Amino acid sequence: MASKPTMSLLSAVRWAQPPQLPRSPPSFTMQRVFRAYSTSTEDAPPPFLQKLKGDLKTAMRAKDAPRLSVLRSIMSANLNASKTSSPIRTDVQLVALIRRIQKNAQDAAADAKAAGREDLVEKENVQIRILDDYLAGSGVQTLGEAELKALIQEAIDASKGAGTAAKSLMGDVMKRISGSLEGKDVDRKAVANMVKELSGQ
Repeated sequence: MASKPTMSLLSAVRWAQPPQLPRSPPSFTMQRVFRAYSTSTEDAPPPFLQKLKGDLKTAMRAKDAPRLSVLRSIMSANLNASKTSSPIRTDVQLVALIRRIQKNAQDAAADAKAAGREDLVEKENVQIRILDDYLAGSGVQTLGEAELKALIQEAIDASKGAGTAAKSLMGDVMKRISGSLEGKDVDRKAVANMVKELSGQ
């Protein structure tokens, strides 16, 4: 009877070693650390948005239906914006988004009033008041109508004094006041209309 071939020492060592397991991916905690160092500050969510997310959790625990509805509307609108070419990256942009939501609520309240639905009018007014509270606590500076008019009139006088042609006046005025509007809670469309009115165009 033929004897089995003798296993070499090297083969025996290899056979005795446990199989090498595939290297596991970094833990979730490590992945977060990597992201923290690799993510630029531009990708960080606005501070005001972080506050709203915290308020959303509080409203859920408290079962505060009106506030929960408002906050969900804001989060939904923010998510929709994130899928476009103009995602919300600053508190100023977030405030502008909230103002659009508030305008929709005001329009809905007006429609409900015209239809004689006072129950819906009150529902929308509650949400409008909640949005007012958030706008007031956003930390973003708001320019009132009187401040805007004074700013625009000063720019108009400076532009005319510099000899700007009438057809170029509005563009020049908007350029002059753009620095003062940066980072402020202002409706650019309303500002443009105000420039037209004050400049007589």
